[in-house]
Amino acid sequence: MDIRLLAVYFILGGTIVALVTYFGSQGKGLLAAFVAFFPSITIVTLLSVYLSSGVNATVSYFKGMLLLIPAWLLYAVAIVLFLPRWGLVPSLLVGIGIYVAAALITMRLVH
Repeated sequence: MDIRLLAVYFILGGTIVALVTYFGSQGKGLLAAFVAFFPSITIVTLLSVYLSSGVNATVSYFKGMLLLIPAWLLYAVAIVLFLPRWGLVPSLLVGIGIYVAAALITMRLVH
């Protein structure tokens, strides 16, 4: 892996986290979500996978992302439901647990 790409990932990731935190803390949840979901990280990742391994690996990676969307949606629903009741840390732990379980089930079903 090209070490310069690691610097790009670091700067891009930090910028995204900073913008999402800023807009989210200003009560601009929709704008924060737009920044968080903007596919900049996906674009950089697709480009790096493509450049290092070609079309087949890139398509395989993207198909994997699509297959894990339901697991991520379960995680998101858990956060929305449990955060007001339990607070941040417990709801994150449950949400991540649900995501991991759903992702592992998905991966078993696919392979």
